[in-house]
Amino acid sequence: MVFGLAGSRPLFHVKQYECLFVPSLALYIRASPTTDPPGFATMSRVIAIANQKGGVGKTTTAINLGACLAVAEKKTLIIDIDPQGNSTSGLGVVRGEVERSIYDVLVDRTPVRAATQPEIHFPFLDLVPSTRDLVGAEVELVNQHERELVLRRALEEVREQYDFVLVDCPPSLGLLTLNTMAAADAVLIPIQCEFYALEGLSQLLNTIRLVQRNLNPRLEIDGVLLTMFDQRLNLSRQVAEEAKEYFGDRVYGTVIPRNVRLAEAPSFGKPIVLYDILSAGAQAYLNLAREMISRSEARAVAQRAGAGVAGS
Repeated sequence: MVFGLAGSRPLFHVKQYECLFVPSLALYIRASPTTDPPGFATMSRVIAIANQKGGVGKTTTAINLGACLAVAEKKTLIIDIDPQGNSTSGLGVVRGEVERSIYDVLVDRTPVRAATQPEIHFPFLDLVPSTRDLVGAEVELVNQHERELVLRRALEEVREQYDFVLVDCPPSLGLLTLNTMAAADAVLIPIQCEFYALEGLSQLLNTIRLVQRNLNPRLEIDGVLLTMFDQRLNLSRQVAEEAKEYFGDRVYGTVIPRNVRLAEAPSFGKPIVLYDILSAGAQAYLNLAREMISRSEARAVAQRAGAGVAGS
């Protein structure tokens, strides 16, 4: 079977579960009117996907954004630091068969490389899985020296091997989330386009400010992602307008629609680009990956330009 994006010539082939479309999709996502200068490379970026509210799309975003970045041939690492382990199972990894996990990295100081499962569905996608042991990690970390910095130090040996490191945080603002924010360059905040969506967001923003002040001065808000958007509902449009009014251009232009296929994909252990590439959810995450890559490249250019001015 031959499929293509709407309004274009066929881009890739799908035969049952064998997908041969990665190169074409990579070109689609990375398409840009500009050309990178010789030797140009974006800087590695660690992004915490966080919101203390549950059910807002953190795990869905970690899995599918990570997969789409990998499709674009951006070396990507997903770290599942949520004790529920939904990013792990959603990528088809059986939690009971995991030998080393993020728990071992945090508590036993196992190197991240030893806990990494390489090439999950795609050559450019790796995973550090979660297991049920992670439930007790916060208690075991309490008495450790500089316990908020364990993940940052663990990532030092591997972060430059990746273009993007996406960390799926638990729906809380506990020690696991603090570890992630202390290690991250930025926070991506998914906001569900439903009632009470913005309630409690001030607590998250206050936590980010405290981390900036005490643990990680470079931490910034990467962006706000509107999820479960239903254009038929006035409520969805109202939440989107309020988010844009408060966060301005930090709100991603891409919105993630409420989509049945997107909800079904984790039960098959597949990202949406493998489960149903033609679905609205797949197209949204492909666009989000393209937007994130564009922002990352623009940021890298600005940083290099600033460094050049400072050095002259």
